This record gives sequence, C-alpha cells and structure tokens, in this order.
Amino acid sequence: MVIIVVIINTFISIMLLYVAWQLWQLKQKIAFIGDRLTEYERCSYALLYKAPELIYSGQNSIQQLRKSNQSLRMQTQQLKQIISILLLGRQTWLRYFRRIDSIPKKSNSH
Repeated sequence: MVIIVVIINTFISIMLLYVAWQLWQLKQKIAFIGDRLTEYERCSYALLYKAPELIYSGQNSIQQLRKSNQSLRMQTQQLKQIISILLLGRQTWLRYFRRIDSIPKKSNSH
C-alpha cells in the first residue's frame, strides 16, 4: 500500500514539476513580449510626440502658400490681360498700316 502512495505522489510531483516548468516558460515569454511592447511604445512616442506641433506648422505653411498662390494668380491674370491688350493693339496697328500701304499712291509723273 505504501508503494502505491509513493508512486502516486511521485507521479503528482512530476506532473506539478512539468506544470511549473511550463508556467516558468510562459512567464519568460510574457516578460519578453512586455519588454518588446515597452520598447515599441518608446519608439512610437519618440516619433509621434512632436506630431501635433508639426501638423499645426504644416497647416500654417499651407495657409501661407494658399495666400501666396492667390497673389500669384492675380498677377498671372493681370499679365494675361496686359498681353491681350498688347495683342489687340498690335492687331489694330497692323490693320491700320496695311490699309495705308494698300492705298494706291498717286504718282507725280505727268
């Protein structure tokens, strides 16, 4: 009877030793994962902690570019109008001189 109890106790001890070893390995894996997550958090914080400031700065830059772009559009429009007026003046000038050149000149040889 004592032999059966010793065998059962040995079997239970071996099973509990196996469970303890599995738990110790699980603890090691969880610690490793925790360390990795902590490192990822540090890296992401280092990358993202200035993000709001950079976003606001970018928005301000975009607003300034839009204002500058609006000014350039107005200047471009004015330049187009000036060129149109110059072309119209050139066409008018050429029409006027073509008419003068096409009018036959009277010759003075009688």
